[in-house]
Amino acid sequence: MHISQSIEAPLTATDTAILSGNLRMRRWERCRLNVIALVRGGGVCQEGWGELEFGAGDLQGPLFGLKVFRNLTQRCFITTNFALQFSSHGMRPGLTTVLARHLDKNTMGYLQWRWGIQSAMNTSVVRDTKTSHFTMAFQLGIPHSFMMVSYQHKFQDDEQTRVKGSLKAGFFGTIVEYGAERKISRHSILGATVSVGVPQGVSLKIKLNRASQTYFFPIHLTDQLLPSAVFYATAGPLVVYFAMHRLIIKPYLRAQKEKELEKQQENTASDIQQKKQEAEAAVQLMQESVRRIIETEEAKMGLIVVNAWYGKFVNDQSRRNEKVKVIDVTVPLQCLVKDSKLILTEASKAGLPGFYDPCVGEEKSLKVLYQFRGVLHQVMSADNEALRIPKQSHRIDTDG
Repeated sequence: MHISQSIEAPLTATDTAILSGNLRMRRWERCRLNVIALVRGGGVCQEGWGELEFGAGDLQGPLFGLKVFRNLTQRCFITTNFALQFSSHGMRPGLTTVLARHLDKNTMGYLQWRWGIQSAMNTSVVRDTKTSHFTMAFQLGIPHSFMMVSYQHKFQDDEQTRVKGSLKAGFFGTIVEYGAERKISRHSILGATVSVGVPQGVSLKIKLNRASQTYFFPIHLTDQLLPSAVFYATAGPLVVYFAMHRLIIKPYLRAQKEKELEKQQENTASDIQQKKQEAEAAVQLMQESVRRIIETEEAKMGLIVVNAWYGKFVNDQSRRNEKVKVIDVTVPLQCLVKDSKLILTEASKAGLPGFYDPCVGEEKSLKVLYQFRGVLHQVMSADNEALRIPKQSHRIDTDG
């Protein structure tokens, strides 16, 4: 098991202090705890910037680092990172240089050279779009040389679901990884990845991102490539997730949403009452104008608003316990009729004269029963939906 956490605290506009720690536990070994304190600083400008880094810990000796970023052209930049680490094996210097170029709007190309600590030459192409993320990389180095291809598909849903897979082959063997991640709450993302390789075996990696914190749990199931281990690593997390989502997460999120809505309604109760009084006063002032409009429309068999309601309607049987929260807006709507037409734009109707919001934070609709040319019509539209009446499609069929 490996658990790590880091905390960042800005000291000034350009300096940041970072405290990070990690806990490692392996078979036949006792727990090992390492804490590192870092102070990073650097000014930022359009052409480039620099960063100094210092670290110290229990398992690692003092670490000094210098990182420099520089724009070469509008589409090309370079970063250089020099590190000097002290340990029981002596002083270990390291140098990493990355040359990057924008190939197009969504594609980046990287060329990396690493010397000292795990020397290697690496080149990669990364394409990131709204719905996908693709990476292809090649590396020649000591001790590892490999080729890697990975693809991630991003679903455009509220849970920000992502499904990913990768293939990595080199001198160390071959590894196939596949997994998914999903947003389980406002600030939490849960992911699971299955790794199948030769000679590494089968392992399951579970990752939880909570705000700025990351918890990572790699679970090694077997050193051999066993179909049963692959099945349990794949099916196990799915069964546990769907059970937890249905029995714990979903009810918790529903209760949390209801609690937030109740709190919002309590905070806006006095404001709603004030808006209601203002709307009632506006309706009283409209009475005479509405009477004249109705007389004009009746004379030419035009548009007469019979009834109109605005607010939260509950028609679904599964939501029958919820309260219906609507207000009568017949008079305000009739006042907006001009030349036998009523036109409402794509905006919340709560701002119209004689209207107010009876259910703050909830979905609202406008339901209108009106008469045109002596025939009844009916329509229901969403709060932010544009509405134009009369329309033939609104006509109520009374035949038979």
